[in-house]
Amino acid sequence: MRFLLDPEQRAFADSLNAMLTAADTPSVVRSWSRGEHTSGRALWRRIADAGVFALAVPEAYEGLGPRPVELAVAFVELGRHAVPGPLVETVMAAALLTEPGPAKHLLPALASGEAMATAAPTGSYALDGDVATTRLSWDGDRDGLRMAPGHGPVRTSLDPARRLTALLPGGELLTPEPPLAHALAWARLATAAQALGVGLALLDRTVAYVRQRTQFGVPIGSFQAVKHQLADTKIALEFARPMVFGAALTMTESDVAAAKVTACEAAYRTARTALQLHGAIGYTAEYDLSLWLTKARALRTSWGSPGECRAAVLNGLSGGRRS
Repeated sequence: MRFLLDPEQRAFADSLNAMLTAADTPSVVRSWSRGEHTSGRALWRRIADAGVFALAVPEAYEGLGPRPVELAVAFVELGRHAVPGPLVETVMAAALLTEPGPAKHLLPALASGEAMATAAPTGSYALDGDVATTRLSWDGDRDGLRMAPGHGPVRTSLDPARRLTALLPGGELLTPEPPLAHALAWARLATAAQALGVGLALLDRTVAYVRQRTQFGVPIGSFQAVKHQLADTKIALEFARPMVFGAALTMTESDVAAAKVTACEAAYRTARTALQLHGAIGYTAEYDLSLWLTKARALRTSWGSPGECRAAVLNGLSGGRRS
């Protein structure tokens, strides 16, 4: 099945791509990885001004949404440019804040970019808890959704731009029964779209590289084996694209899980191919390719491992029955 964006959605994607290209995101990512957030915060506000976060916020709270298809369009571009920060977590926070009181207090700032949010279950690490202004935590269905009072030390991860912190327990109770399944679907959709963008960027960079790198006096891109590897990654990414936008239309748990595992596995496969075809330079942290390589690996398990997502798909196919 083909899912074609309408002219307005294509224009939205093109405008984000142009803005992020001009922003020199690799330098922003490297600063963010060092804990220097000035350029990242400025970029965050520009992304918010473009309406990205407002797509996850209901109109009643100064947003434009919920509009999951347009959000997926935006997150493909954010992934294509490896934008750092708690992007998915801010979307998830918007989906978690359904009680009128907390929603009215917190959501307008998230939509405008004045605030950024992170979210994590109790006992797990939250992304960018040191820079987020809204930190949400929950303990399953037992303790409700709380505003965490602070965070622990920053820890590095496989992706240097993904800075992890434990959220401190306790804090203000926002709602005793948060819509966790609903919020997880939004988080997985945003992650899937982001991973698709990462994979597309890796493929574009690798195609450009194999046209320039030569062996035996010819570009390595002319070798049949190289063409086959790139064709396989292209097919995987093109198969993931309709999965992502199809899931954005239905927003069912199984469709979103299928999109998440398909897009993340395609991006991970593309990362492995990119690393192989770049050779030794692909292992160099100073080379910009690494910014996308590490992100593809991190997104693969973020908000649901491949096994967890496949289990959700199978559970949906069986009508929710568990053996």
